[in-house]
Amino acid sequence: MRQLLFFLISLATCMGLQAQSKLGISILGDSYSTFKGYVVPDSNYVWYPQENPANNDVQDVRQLWWQQLIRNHQGYRLCQNNSFSGATICHTGYDGADYSDRSYCTRLWNLGSPDVILVFGGTNDTWAKSPIGDFQYGNWQKNDLYKFRPAMAYVLENLQNRYPGVRIYVIINDILSDEVTASMKTICQHYHVSYIQLHDIDKQWGHPSQKGMQQIAEQVAAALGN
Repeated sequence: MRQLLFFLISLATCMGLQAQSKLGISILGDSYSTFKGYVVPDSNYVWYPQENPANNDVQDVRQLWWQQLIRNHQGYRLCQNNSFSGATICHTGYDGADYSDRSYCTRLWNLGSPDVILVFGGTNDTWAKSPIGDFQYGNWQKNDLYKFRPAMAYVLENLQNRYPGVRIYVIINDILSDEVTASMKTICQHYHVSYIQLHDIDKQWGHPSQKGMQQIAEQVAAALGN
């Protein structure tokens, strides 16, 4: 009996250590990373799954890019997915609406205790034609954050300060405007943050299909070095 008890305790300890040894990934994203029931907080808007599969064939959470990344590479575990459909990095959303309640600048503070942070955004800033602004690397006022460049810099600096020692990667979509793409790369270089430039992602209704999700997972995994 004692031997069995010792074995069970040892097994539980080993399983706990194994789980702790996996790198926790947190995602700060938009619709591309959402799925009903799989975002924190659960009040965030989601895009997947579409009621009509003809609009987009991603119908199972296991088909999302981050699910595939974690499932296919045993060294990772999900820490937190704070993604919000339609969210912009800056505070300016569609038709000039105030998106300060959902912007990346606002949500960056709620990512749990990760080892790796994947920032996947900029698509809605492009589609909403948010103001680009000037490069600004400090002394931000709230009004500055309604423009893309100051907001992007604010996000990266505050991620580095709030989560010291955490690896940060910025995932750059392949359909962003040239100005947004170039700005993201410049700001990443300023903060010595690695970026992952996506390419040739298959989409339906502007959003990754099953094939596109697999492509994203593969390209991100390659950049992370498995």
